[in-house]
Amino acid sequence: MNVQLHPSWEKVLQSALKEACFHDLTAFVTKEYQEHTCYPPANQVFVALNACPFDAVKVVIIGQDPYHGPNQANGLCFSVHDSTPHPPSLVNIFKEIENDTHRPYPQSGDLMRWAKQGVLLLNATLTVRAHQAGSHQKKGWEEFTDRIIETLSLNKKEVVFMLWGGFAKKKGSKIDAQKHHILTSGHPSPLSANRGYWFGNKHFSQSNAFLRSKGKRPIDW
Repeated sequence: MNVQLHPSWEKVLQSALKEACFHDLTAFVTKEYQEHTCYPPANQVFVALNACPFDAVKVVIIGQDPYHGPNQANGLCFSVHDSTPHPPSLVNIFKEIENDTHRPYPQSGDLMRWAKQGVLLLNATLTVRAHQAGSHQKKGWEEFTDRIIETLSLNKKEVVFMLWGGFAKKKGSKIDAQKHHILTSGHPSPLSANRGYWFGNKHFSQSNAFLRSKGKRPIDW
């Protein structure tokens, strides 16, 4: 795995990148990509960080695993390539945006447009073996992404963190709630959404209201 990070992230994560556990993770991921089909493509593993430099981060959305089907994962959590049908969780995210902000349902499932506005779309695990959900969990990615969240919490202020579902909420223990704005709800997956834990959370309008209150440009969702 060729680790090429935006200089702003390389600077704040330099100690994590030098640790033995990260080198072990790199060796594991490199071997997996050599021997199996894995997602996202190797050159897109760090897209979330490279598309949204450290200094630009205003909102953080935490996912779990990349999509494990072909032509889906593109390095941004919940995001898919333009030509790919929207997965169920993304459909529910877009429906909530539609209801919350009264904007039309987006045609493109590629969330790069959010990343370019300062939304860090971070999966807890950045890679996965094809058709095997969770196959790269507990190999070191979770510790690395914990460090990312801790670094943001420590070195920035007034960041909006959207924590959807139990897995993301556990990551919330790394965030200083006195410095940042934390929004929690159920996960947008159909199982959670259909039980009433997702729709109506109004996270998109709430995040923009917070950003405006701090003199920051809101996100065009």
